[in-house]
Amino acid sequence: MTALSSPVRESARHVLARCRELVQPDLRAAVGRLHPWVAEMAAYSFGWCEVGGAPAAAPGGKGVRQALAVLGAEAAGADGRAGVPAAVAVELVHAFSLLHDDIMDGDTTRRRRPAVWHAYGTGPAVLAGDALFALAVDTLAAAPEGPGAVRLLSAALADLVRGQADDLLFAARPWTGPERVTAREYEAMAEGKTGALLGCAAALGAALGGAPRDTVAALDRAGRHLGVAFQLVDDVLGIWGDPAVTGKPVGGDLRERKKTYPVLAALGSPAARRLPALLGSAEHAEEATALIEAAGGRTAALCEARVHTAAARELLTTAPLAAGAAAELTGLLDLLVDRVR
Repeated sequence: MTALSSPVRESARHVLARCRELVQPDLRAAVGRLHPWVAEMAAYSFGWCEVGGAPAAAPGGKGVRQALAVLGAEAAGADGRAGVPAAVAVELVHAFSLLHDDIMDGDTTRRRRPAVWHAYGTGPAVLAGDALFALAVDTLAAAPEGPGAVRLLSAALADLVRGQADDLLFAARPWTGPERVTAREYEAMAEGKTGALLGCAAALGAALGGAPRDTVAALDRAGRHLGVAFQLVDDVLGIWGDPAVTGKPVGGDLRERKKTYPVLAALGSPAARRLPALLGSAEHAEEATALIEAAGGRTAALCEARVHTAAARELLTTAPLAAGAAAELTGLLDLLVDRVR
C-alpha cells in the first residue's frame, strides 16, 4: 500500500481523537445504566477498569465506528452531536460482537489483556454481550428518527451474523476441490462480518443528521468497501505483520488454518501445490509463508484491498457530502488501510 504522508496520518488521528472525546461521555453514561456487574465487564472490555472495577487506562479500540458515525452526521451538514447516539450504539454493538467473537474463536486475549470470557467466565461474558446489544438498541430507539435508525442497525446486524456464520463454517471446508472457499465467498463474508457495521456507522450518523436516503445508502456502501479492504489488510498482517505492532504471533493465522485471502489466492497458483500439506503446522509455518508470497497471495490481497479502497473513495467523492467531513472520511479511510509496509 502507498504510505501516507505524516501530516495526513496525523490529521486522521486527530479526527479519531476528536470524535472519541465527543462520544466518550455519552458512551460511559450508557454503560453506567447497566447492572453494576455487567457494567464492570463492559467497562473492562473498553479498557476503563481492571477485573474487580479498579480504574485503568488500558488500550482500547481506535474508535473507528464512532468516528464514522460522527463524520456521517457532519457530512450531512449537521453538528457532529447529532451522530452521537449512532456512535454510542455502534460502539456498543462492536463491543458485543467482540465479546462473543472471542468466545467462538477461543481467543484468550484481546488488546493484550485477558479476553472478557477468560477474565470473568464464559457465561458472564455472554450475558455482558447480550446486555451491550440491548443497550445499543435502546440508545438508538430514544434518538430522533429512532425507528428508522433501529431498522438500519437491525439490517447491519443480520449481515454481521451471516458473515460470522460463514467465517465459522469456512473452517470445516477443504483447501482444494469443489467445496473449497472461493475468493468471492470470502469477500462476501468479510463485507458482512467487518463491513456491515462500518457502513452502518456512517449511514446511521448521516440519517440522524438529516441526510437524504441516497446519501445514507452511499455512505453505507462506502463503509462496506472499507470493511473488506480493512479485512484484506488485516489478513496480510496476520501472516507477515510485526507481532509488536499487531499483538498477534508470527504466522498465527496459518497455524490456525484460517481461510484468509492471501492463502485462498495463493492456492489458485500451480506454484502452491504443496501449500495445503503445510498449513496448520507450526513446524512448517515459515515455509508456508514463503510459498504463499511466492504464489502471489500477498500481492493479490493488497491489490484487492486497493480495489475496495478506490470504490469507497469514489462513493465519498461523488455523494453530496459537506466538503470538510468528506475529506476527513477519506483521510480516515486511508489511515485504516495504510498499515502494511
